[in-house]
Amino acid sequence: MGKINVSEFVDGQKFNRFHLTLLLSCIFIIVVDGYDMFMLGAIMPTLMEEWGMDAVTGGQLGSYALFGMMIGALVFGPLADRFGRKNVILICTLLFSLFTFTSGFANGPGSFGVQRFIAGVGLGGVMPNLIAIVTEYAPAKLRSTLVAIMFSGHAFGGIIASLSALVIMPNFGWRGVVFLSCIPLVILPLLYKIMPESYSYYIKVNKKEKLVHTLNRINPKHQFKQSDELVMHVSDDTDSSLRKLFTNKRGFSTVMFWIAAFMCLLVMYGLSTWLPKIMQSAGYPIGSSLIFLIVLNLGGVTGAIIAGKLCDKFGSRRILLLFFALGFLSLTALSFSLNQVLLYILVFIAGATTTGTQINTNSYVSQYYPSGIRSTGVGWELGIGRIGGMLGPAIGGFLLASNLPVHFNFLAFAIPCLIAGLSILLVQEKYGHMVAQQEIEDDDANHATIYN
Repeated sequence: MGKINVSEFVDGQKFNRFHLTLLLSCIFIIVVDGYDMFMLGAIMPTLMEEWGMDAVTGGQLGSYALFGMMIGALVFGPLADRFGRKNVILICTLLFSLFTFTSGFANGPGSFGVQRFIAGVGLGGVMPNLIAIVTEYAPAKLRSTLVAIMFSGHAFGGIIASLSALVIMPNFGWRGVVFLSCIPLVILPLLYKIMPESYSYYIKVNKKEKLVHTLNRINPKHQFKQSDELVMHVSDDTDSSLRKLFTNKRGFSTVMFWIAAFMCLLVMYGLSTWLPKIMQSAGYPIGSSLIFLIVLNLGGVTGAIIAGKLCDKFGSRRILLLFFALGFLSLTALSFSLNQVLLYILVFIAGATTTGTQINTNSYVSQYYPSGIRSTGVGWELGIGRIGGMLGPAIGGFLLASNLPVHFNFLAFAIPCLIAGLSILLVQEKYGHMVAQQEIEDDDANHATIYN
């Protein structure tokens, strides 16, 4: 077949069975990830009552997993670029599923918090690698859409957590909700068999046989041979060191991505942890308060997919700016006294423009960096963002404990949306991988031969 550019071959494919298998595998993992993360907001009022916790202590409990997620994203993102994304994804899935399950045996906030922290390390490690592997294999014209569809499973996991709490807690208590997290442990062997490894990893470790097998899975009609010369763009080099995030004039944009993720995750986790309690304090019963959380996550799923399609068509930055502005407006409007129907509509929009926007920010980041540092770039964006995620539940708990009017809670989460939007506005797209690769696309001198 001669000389084949691996990146161009993958980018030019149509969506097929290979992509569907990868997408469904990643969706399953991210749904479970979302369930494990968001179930805390669903069971928080019950935990506070059973263990006699105040809102500040509850906010700290919500931050333990987020601190673990920060460490997991910072550590496992770069590790996956060095040692392969598939194995890291499955190890992290085992970690968060096991320790979420065992947290159901906790008898107090101390032991529960320790296990939530360990589970958080796995939760944080799996996210950047799922985003990176879907970005790597997705057809170029569907990249943002497929990442958004995959990552919307996170919000869908939150919906399942809320529904499970409504159905299970009346009969089995909060522990029954937690014990459902053992399901992925049974599915892991199947995932190991069907999920592909990153092609950039195969190139890095010189495993041509496995690379050829994977390329043949992507499009069986081509049938690559061991004798084919496989090349890739210089902009796709496999150097995975952290410093690469700041080379080629990418440093300023890297920091802007970090600020945007910090602000967006502050809002996202602050709302997901405290929305039921905020609405309960506003006079709604616990069942009705949980429905607000379901509506928030439904908005996240819908917003992620719609924004993903718009990003593929009109460009990520302008769509992210629009959604952050809508997020600010919807959260600000929630601070006023409104009828219940309008409240549901605004909560839905808030979910679409916070959770949905963060999902597409991750996709934007994953496409900004070359393949060799894709997990590192997304991992550090999410890792720094987790600091904001830890502050979100703590800020919400502090505001609730202060007995301030309900509208202060929503205003505190509206302002970060403006800051996140400004950060995305300042990203310098001309130094991103998407532009760099396009500039060298037709220059054979800028192809690096990987295999002969």
